[in-house]
Amino acid sequence: MLFKFFGTLNSILIVVSLVGVFSQVRTVWARKRDSETGATEVLSLNKFFVSFLAYYSFFVYGMSIEPFNHFIVWPRLAAALLVAVLLYEIWFDRKAIIPLTLFILAALLLVSGIVFGLVAGTYEDNGRQLMTVMIVVITAFLAQGYTHQIMQVLKLGDTGALDIKMSQFILLMDVSTIAFAFTMGLEDGWPLLLLAVVSACTKLVILYLFRWTRTSLAAEKKREAARQENIGSYQS
Repeated sequence: MLFKFFGTLNSILIVVSLVGVFSQVRTVWARKRDSETGATEVLSLNKFFVSFLAYYSFFVYGMSIEPFNHFIVWPRLAAALLVAVLLYEIWFDRKAIIPLTLFILAALLLVSGIVFGLVAGTYEDNGRQLMTVMIVVITAFLAQGYTHQIMQVLKLGDTGALDIKMSQFILLMDVSTIAFAFTMGLEDGWPLLLLAVVSACTKLVILYLFRWTRTSLAAEKKREAARQENIGSYQS
């Protein structure tokens, strides 16, 4: 009963987390519309490309197993597309070769992933081993990407274009994933538990930083120094 309950809850919150990702897209669009300096200020190109890879990997995996897992595929595809939009906005805002390269790579991966899902066979027999390796690798990349984002906020003393709702909604999804992984048993659920715990810890730190930037004198001094040195957010 607990397995079914937390599995269903996790699937629902995965869909709900899309609201958070879309909220981040809207924040960037609003800043661009209002002609604010740096529509993607403080956003880490590193972090968002890693997030794209995470969503994309689960999207491809969900298409390639039997039976086709709609709860894995469609929310991850939607999330990957939204993050690809963010990668485009980062390039458009910063006009640099690295953001452009990563956006083009993301677009090519999306097209090739869809083609792969349509023409490739399943790998159900090896799915468990592949999933385990993939989640561990993704976890390492996510830890690195979110650490970079955290360091950006600490360096500039500002959350810039970061949207708090995205972290809040994804944290809810992470908490439900942790509960779901425990109901699976550690033997089967430890890779999912690892990913969710790392993701949740980074979200908690980022949520704390929203408060830190509002209340800390150190953060205020860093913002002033950043304005004087004109380093802004144009760092990937």
